[in-house]
Amino acid sequence: MGQAAATSVGLGMPNLPLAMIMGHPGAQSSEELRGHVIAVTAKQVIDNLMTQPETIEYDEEPASRDIVFSGSFEEVNDYFYEREWSDGLPIVPPTVEKINQFLSYTTRDPNEILGVVLPASRAVTIWATAVNGVMAGCKPEYMPILIALAEAMVDPGYGVEHSGNTPGAETLIVLNGPIIKELKFNYEQGVLRDGFKPNTAIGRFWRLGLRNMAGFLLHKTDKGCFGNTFRVVLAENEDALATAGWPSNAADMGFETGDNTVTISRMTSGNVIVSVTGSTPEEIMPYLADAVASCTRWEIIFTVGGITYGTLRPALVLTPILAQTIARAGWTKDDVKQYLYDHARMTAERVETYTETWADFPIGSLKHQVNLGKLPKDFAVSDDPQRMVPIVFDKDDFMVLVSGDPLRTNAYTFAHNGYLGFPTAKKIVLPADWEERIKKK
Repeated sequence: MGQAAATSVGLGMPNLPLAMIMGHPGAQSSEELRGHVIAVTAKQVIDNLMTQPETIEYDEEPASRDIVFSGSFEEVNDYFYEREWSDGLPIVPPTVEKINQFLSYTTRDPNEILGVVLPASRAVTIWATAVNGVMAGCKPEYMPILIALAEAMVDPGYGVEHSGNTPGAETLIVLNGPIIKELKFNYEQGVLRDGFKPNTAIGRFWRLGLRNMAGFLLHKTDKGCFGNTFRVVLAENEDALATAGWPSNAADMGFETGDNTVTISRMTSGNVIVSVTGSTPEEIMPYLADAVASCTRWEIIFTVGGITYGTLRPALVLTPILAQTIARAGWTKDDVKQYLYDHARMTAERVETYTETWADFPIGSLKHQVNLGKLPKDFAVSDDPQRMVPIVFDKDDFMVLVSGDPLRTNAYTFAHNGYLGFPTAKKIVLPADWEERIKKK
C-alpha cells in the first residue's frame, strides 16, 4: 500500500483510491486468496468507486538553485539525511560554487532536460547530474562520464523505472576508452572493490541519482526484498584487450574500440570463479561455462518467456592472463561467446521447474513455446527432459569483459535482470580543451 501511494504521486494521481490485497498471493492457498479478495479487496474496490477522493495538493518544492540550508558540515549532512537526499553516508555539501566547477567541464545548458524518469516523474537535468556528482564525492573532471550515465539512465531501452523491483538488482557500470588512464581508474587488482576514487565515487553517484533524480526510496518506491549496495565502476583493461587482439566492450555495444563509453546493465547477482586451471581454451572454458550457467537460475525466465523472450545478458569477466591464454590459441572473443552459447546450458527439466513450479512464471513447456515460434529450435531438439538447452538466444547475448589482477587465473560472472535493466551504452563527450586540462592534474 505504501508503494502504491508513493508511486501514484509520481504518476500524477496523488489521490488515487487504493484497495488492499491481503498478504502475498504466492503464499496463500486458492481458498485463502478467494476469502481475502471477497472480504477485503472487492469491498474496498466498490467503496472506492462510490466515493469522491479528496483533493490533494502537491507540496511546494525548492527551485534547483535555491539555497535550501546553511550550516556546518554535520548539520548539512543531518538535514540531507532527514529529507532522504543522502544514502546515510556523509555527502559533500553541493554548494553553487562546487556545482559550477562541475558544469565547467561541459558546454551543455545546465537546464537541459535529458529525460523524465519514474517513479517520481522527475526531470534528469545537467544541473541535477552535477549536484549528485558533488554529493557523491566525485571530482569536476568526472562530469562528462556523469552526463553519459544520466543519458543512459533516461534511455527507455534501459528501463530505470524497474530499479526498485523485488530482486534488488544493482547496476554494473562498465567503462571504456583512454579516459580510464587519464582519470586513474583501477582496472587491475581489486577491480569491483571500493578504494579508488573514480571507480567508487562514480558508482555512488549512480545510486544517489536513482534516489534524488528517479525517486527510489526505501520503504516507499524502492521495494527490493533484499538490497545490494552500489557497485564501483568496472573499467576494462584495454592494454590486455589489445594484446589479445580482442575488441573492447565499447565495440560490442556498437562503438569503436578506443572510444570513451559507459555501459550500464542491472545484475541480480555475481560470483567469483577461482583458480581457473589450464593452458588451452579447451582446458579453461568448461569451468567458465559451467560457472556462467550455474549463476543463472530463476533469471532464465527472461529468456524463455516467463516474463520476456531473449532479453537475458549474462556477463563473464576474465582476468588478462586468462584472456591472453585463450587468445594465444587463436580464439577470438566471438569464439568464447560461441563456446558459452554451446556449453553454458541447463537441463530442460530445470528450466521448466523454475518457470512452472519454483518461481511460478508459467510457460507451459519449452516445446510449446518453440511450437508457437517464440523460442529458437535449440530449446526443443528432443522430448528428453534431460536435454541441455541454452540460457540465451544467441552467442552475442553474452557480455565478455577483461579486467582484474593481470596475473591471477580467476574470473567473475554476473547473472542479469533481463529487460529490467537492459545493457545500454553511451559515448562520453569531452570538452574541447580536455587534453590541456588533464595535463594540469
